[in-house]
Amino acid sequence: MGNTKTKAEARFDARLSRSQKELFERAAKIKGFKSLSEFVIHITQEASLIIVEQHNAILASKADKKVFFDALIHPPKPNKALKEASKNYLQQVAAK
Repeated sequence: MGNTKTKAEARFDARLSRSQKELFERAAKIKGFKSLSEFVIHITQEASLIIVEQHNAILASKADKKVFFDALIHPPKPNKALKEASKNYLQQVAAK
């Protein structure tokens, strides 16, 4: 049972222009990466996480807007506690 891999791996190939490859290699060297592949994977993963987080924030924002506007358009009826709080407030304001 010799050489078994513990995590699944996938391969990704991409074609680059010569100038892109030179730029990426230069950046990888500046940042201290051992290889161009290591650099591309690291930078792509970082960018992907940011994109997904921004997307999720937009979706959450849209959901929040929907809840907010639904509450404005179809407000819930005041419950007993809210009616009592309103009554107490009006009494305090009138007393001033």
